[in-house]
Amino acid sequence: MITNNFIDRHNGPGKSETEIMLKAIGVNSLDQLIDETIPSSIRLPKPLNLPAGLNEFEYLNHIKTLASKNKVFKSYIGMGYYNTITPGVILRNIFENPGWYTSYTPYQAEISQGRLEALLTYQTMVTDLTGMPLANASLLDEATAAAEAMIMLHNARPREAVKAGANTFIVSTNTYPQTIAVLETRAKHLGIEIEIKSCNDFEPAAHIFGVLLQYPNQYGEIHEYRKLVNLAHENGITVAVAADLLSLALLTPPGDWGADVVVGSTQRFGIPMGFGGPHAAYFATKEEYKRFIPGRIIGVSVDAQGNRALRMALQTREQHIKRERATSNICTAQALLAIMAGMYAAYHGPKGIREIARHINILTGVLSTEVQKYGYKQLNANFFDTLLISIPEGVNIDVLRKLAVESHVNFNYVDNDKIGISLDETTSLDDVNLVLHIFASAAKKQFIEFVCDPDECGLIRTFAPSMDRQSDYLTEPVFNSYHSETEMMRFLKKLENRDLALNRSMIPLGSCTMKLNAVAELIPLSWPEFGAIHPFAPADQTEGYNILIRELEKALCEVTGFKAVSMQPNSGASGEYAGLLVIKAYNESRGEGHRKVCLIPASAHGTNPASAAMAGMEVVVVKTDPNGNIDMADLHEKAIKHKDNLAALMVTYPSTHGVFEESILEIAATIHENGGQVYMDGANMNAQVGLTNPGTIGADVCHLNLHKTFAIPHGGGGPGVGPIGVAEHLVPFLPGHPVVKTGGEKAIQAVAAAPYGSALVLPISYAYIKLLGGNGLTMATRYAILTANYIKSRLEGHYKILYSGSKGRVAHELILDCNQYLKTADVAAIDIAKRLMDYGFHAPTVAFPVGGTLMVEPTESEPLSELDRFVDAMIAIRKEIADIEEGKVDKHDNVIRHAPHTLAMVTTDDWTLPYSREKAAFPMPCAKEDKYWPAVTRIDDAWGDRNLVCTCAPIESYVKG
Repeated sequence: MITNNFIDRHNGPGKSETEIMLKAIGVNSLDQLIDETIPSSIRLPKPLNLPAGLNEFEYLNHIKTLASKNKVFKSYIGMGYYNTITPGVILRNIFENPGWYTSYTPYQAEISQGRLEALLTYQTMVTDLTGMPLANASLLDEATAAAEAMIMLHNARPREAVKAGANTFIVSTNTYPQTIAVLETRAKHLGIEIEIKSCNDFEPAAHIFGVLLQYPNQYGEIHEYRKLVNLAHENGITVAVAADLLSLALLTPPGDWGADVVVGSTQRFGIPMGFGGPHAAYFATKEEYKRFIPGRIIGVSVDAQGNRALRMALQTREQHIKRERATSNICTAQALLAIMAGMYAAYHGPKGIREIARHINILTGVLSTEVQKYGYKQLNANFFDTLLISIPEGVNIDVLRKLAVESHVNFNYVDNDKIGISLDETTSLDDVNLVLHIFASAAKKQFIEFVCDPDECGLIRTFAPSMDRQSDYLTEPVFNSYHSETEMMRFLKKLENRDLALNRSMIPLGSCTMKLNAVAELIPLSWPEFGAIHPFAPADQTEGYNILIRELEKALCEVTGFKAVSMQPNSGASGEYAGLLVIKAYNESRGEGHRKVCLIPASAHGTNPASAAMAGMEVVVVKTDPNGNIDMADLHEKAIKHKDNLAALMVTYPSTHGVFEESILEIAATIHENGGQVYMDGANMNAQVGLTNPGTIGADVCHLNLHKTFAIPHGGGGPGVGPIGVAEHLVPFLPGHPVVKTGGEKAIQAVAAAPYGSALVLPISYAYIKLLGGNGLTMATRYAILTANYIKSRLEGHYKILYSGSKGRVAHELILDCNQYLKTADVAAIDIAKRLMDYGFHAPTVAFPVGGTLMVEPTESEPLSELDRFVDAMIAIRKEIADIEEGKVDKHDNVIRHAPHTLAMVTTDDWTLPYSREKAAFPMPCAKEDKYWPAVTRIDDAWGDRNLVCTCAPIESYVKG
């Protein structure tokens, strides 16, 4: 048997390349480099206590055995999660395609036009189906989207409502329990009052600012809410609706009866249940809320040539700019899943979507009528796909449950005498007859098979005609052009070619860790044993998932030095939020709920202060010193000043500046001495694994970006996964869940809709750890540090390296200071980023954490050839800047200022630029061998924000004279 060779597949540099790199750095060995990089005081005393790595063949056999422990039953549980059919063309060409799943958040829009087009399609689908004018490009899950709606409506209250103390949000009783839990979590820490009550007898009051309705409700009943909405609006109260998106193909959309916000999940649009996620939540609202809308919005603009171009709009709302004053968190998105959902709508088109919805609806009507023939009562007067069935006397619900299990069927057991049944697009007439057979057997009655007469079934109605949808939807060409597999396959390939992903080149983004996402890690995600599992399925049907999650938690505890881990947070920002809430709950348990001050370094990620504000904490900024480290004098001063109210310090380690600060133990001790807890942002964990850890450093809680350090792909801006690890004293407060038991005995309420967050992608990180083993994980960290220091050694004669440790070393990333070029050549860091596109690269992180800089993180996965190609490109661009500085070319009319150059630009008959076409498009010989062409040139962001268009409207509708 081949011994484990995965480490050689994962790490880029081979033995000879490693020697070349070490020589360039000026050290004799990797050991010496690590000793000069990481302070000895925080080094781990022994290797990670994890098994040796498996080879890929061994691992796939192992995970197949584990998957077989999950029982794939037919699920009729519903509650926001449904069986789906992912079209093969979407499964193969998006879900399983690294051209889609390895791309990054589209900050560099010129090389992200494909996925931006796909996300614009998604937004258009959402606006059409909901009847709303504006939608974002996804949120984390339905519960989070509902919470964001509540917060947005609270933030947007008119002055009169604020003065009147309108601080109560009414939540309809029959809302999904997981949504209610997340709403209560969010409201508690923002001072919002939640009242859960029936909205059938809604009465306006001065203290109410908003209402949330579930449509249809959690038991399947559909109510007409037009009168309620009108009454609410007459009294200055806004209305949010959590709606089943597929049902809106048949039902009057909330936008048509005046809703202010419509939210929900797009999971039904071809996305596997996956034990709870990831699934893209949708968020649609009125134009008046466009400056408050959370998450990213894709908008139409124009490029420098006047061509249609897409980019993320209205970014000044976001946490990376506004920090704790942000109204949007850009990290809370599920881009890959949103893209799949939008393409599902494009593939089926309006007719196909309606047929799917009507197919489900007719079968539900059949089941409703037929089940009552066996003595049961169906309680919903108006319904789409979900029935609430009352069990008659003489029928034992335990017997019925036993019969269902024997038939491999799951129902929603509401209580001792009511059962919920939700049908979906996978349901057939045979399935309906099996369900009827179960109910007949439980009632000890003779089952009579239902035979469908298509003409009669076509007449079935399950809701009042007044609820029928009257408005058109999905009328745009994208939803009416690609209904054959050939057409869709080519459309997806066209979009993929407009993007730059890891399958084309390295993506050297600092703080983002765009490493290899190995195929062996991803293969099991397409298996039904992982994808077709409902998050609320009985525990004896989810043994494979439960073993995997427990083993992953155990491994992450070993890696972090913590006592326990919660997998519930489904993004890095959600992990930050959850960690801070755990700290708050711990303080409250000790009678110290007044501790609300959170110290945050000035260099911190924008998500840190945004999360602290959302957790109801007071942000106090700590200065950084000239070397980029935390200013210890300022830290001591502020820790002592706020010692009576100090809750936490949020610190990133290695620092956001890419350095292992040698004072970290003193930093942690200072916080603890003054009554606070240390929260570590795990964004830079890729420089820690196996060499040091948060527990050793003195942290009390840390979130882990599984989509960074532990190999889950970024998916064009999501999914992300942000589990938290905690020290022993915080274990009792880990997040709980209203449906499935999770967390500690004093658990905070849920922070996500599903008990284990985005469980479907957890097998990726599980595989990463199993394949690498303890030694391999450590070697990956060593090579991440090696590649960063190699780039530093090669570039420091050309660019100013902003920060390094006491021995001149950086951690896993480095910052190039480009500020001087703005003075000498009128070239900004963003100009360098655009020019890199002509060389075939995605830019490093621009202007973060320091303005006018580029932050580079090569990761351990890149081979020396690719590192050198990037370095050579950066050196070549530096020479182009020098030509400007020396007056050889004009400051405002040069190859950098006009970058990137498209194919259309360099093939025009009217070439008027003062440099050659070859210099524009083929600046290095390697570009001729494999040229990547940006789809558009420099985009005008301001034009797009002034002329906001966020749907697939025809170009003539927004281009003005």
